[in-house]
Amino acid sequence: MSNREDAQSNYAGVFEGRIGFGRRPALILIDFVEAYFAADSPLYAGVDAVLASALDLRDAARAAGVRVIYTNVEFHPSMVDGGRFAQKIGALSSFARGNPLGAWPAGLDPRDDELVISKQYASCFFGTSLASTLTAQGHDSLIISGLSTSGCVRATCVDACQHGFIPIVVEEAVGDRHAEVHRANLFDMNAKYGDVVSLVEVKRHFADLTDAE
Repeated sequence: MSNREDAQSNYAGVFEGRIGFGRRPALILIDFVEAYFAADSPLYAGVDAVLASALDLRDAARAAGVRVIYTNVEFHPSMVDGGRFAQKIGALSSFARGNPLGAWPAGLDPRDDELVISKQYASCFFGTSLASTLTAQGHDSLIISGLSTSGCVRATCVDACQHGFIPIVVEEAVGDRHAEVHRANLFDMNAKYGDVVSLVEVKRHFADLTDAE
């Protein structure tokens, strides 16, 4: 198939399911670090608008009492814990411990009561305590924002589904270095693993949670 319309027609009737929101969500902000915002970084993606949307989403989550979780990527200075991932993508050295490209960008300052998870691979679930934490705290759904759509966001969406959590990907709050790659991965996640929804829909969901208390 040659274009988005063809893909939509081809998937129609098979990959059109919607899970819907859960009852107890957590919000995750995936890898919003300087490497994607600094113009001289090899991973620069020009995604300032995505960060602004994610911060708006975070403010709404905080107001509704929704748990907020952050992730970053951090490797040993030797990169020995980067494995095949680091062998494949040399630019991941940007995340070696102490590299300023691994720092939070301006405006993103986790509160002391908000969890930060450091990881070495694409999925926020792989080799981390995320699944155990969500389960122990009674969360049934994961609202996903972050970078990049085709990498760590997609991997986390797939693993959320496979761990039994409802993946909700917020369209305006995820981004990639290329628009077509971004759109293709949103299409695929929405078709097969979770729901891709708008920022407005998620903020309305948070407000409904507050009203129900």
